[in-house]
Amino acid sequence: MKKTVFFAFRGNEMCFIHILLNALEMKQKGKEVKIVFEGEAVRLPKVLSDKANPMYRKCLEEGIIDGVCEACSKTLGAYEDNKALGLTFLSELKGHPSINRYMEEGFEVILM
Repeated sequence: MKKTVFFAFRGNEMCFIHILLNALEMKQKGKEVKIVFEGEAVRLPKVLSDKANPMYRKCLEEGIIDGVCEACSKTLGAYEDNKALGLTFLSELKGHPSINRYMEEGFEVILM
C-alpha cells in the first residue's frame, strides 16, 4: 500500500484546503495518508475547528491528522489551542516532527 505524509508549513487556509482534498482522495482510494502541521500552519487547527470545516473534521475522524509541531505551537502561541483540540504534539527532532522518521516508515513526504 502506498503511504504519503503531507507536511503543512504555510498558514494559508486556502492552500491547506488542497492538502485536505488530496488526503481525503488518497484515503478513499485505499492509501495510507497522514497530515502533519509544522511552521505557521500550527495555527490552522483552531481556525478550521472554529469554522467547523467538514473536510478537516473528516480528516480527524479518519485518523489522517497525525499531529502538530510542539516547538512551533509554543513559539507561535498555538500550544494551548492545539492541546485543547486534543492534537498529538510531535517533537522527536529537537521539538519538531522528524521527516526522516516518516521516510523510514515508508512514507512519501510532500511538503506544502
